[in-house]
Amino acid sequence: MANAITRKSRPKYLSLRALLFEIRLPLSGWVSILHRISGLLLFFAVLWILFLLDRSLASESGFESVRRYAALPLVKGALLVLIWAYCHHFCAGIRFLFLDLDKGVDKATARLTSVAVLAVSVGLTAWLGAKLW
Repeated sequence: MANAITRKSRPKYLSLRALLFEIRLPLSGWVSILHRISGLLLFFAVLWILFLLDRSLASESGFESVRRYAALPLVKGALLVLIWAYCHHFCAGIRFLFLDLDKGVDKATARLTSVAVLAVSVGLTAWLGAKLW
C-alpha cells in the first residue's frame, strides 16, 4: 500500500517546446545544431542550384530567365539563407575538424570558437549578401 501512495517521478519526454524554451544549451550546442541544419539545407538546395545552373547554361534565353528569376525578392531571400548555410557549415566544419584533433576542447576555448564561428559566418553572410542585393 505504501508503494501506491508514493509516486515515482516519471521520465520527462522532451517536446519541441521544452527543447526551445526550457532547456538551456551552451553556445557550442547551438553551433552544432545549426551545423546540422545548414548541412540539411545545403543537401536539399543542391537540386535547385543545379537546375538553375543547367537552365542558365542551356541558352541565352535560359540565362535571361534565370537572371530575372534570381532578381525576385523571395528568391534573393532564399539565396541569402543558402549563403548563410554555406558560410556557417564551412566555419563550423573547420571548428569540428580541430575538435576532432583534440584542439580547443576545454570549456573556455570551445566557447570562444563557438562565438568566432557565429561571428565569422554572420559577417561573411552580410558581406556576400550585400553583393547579392
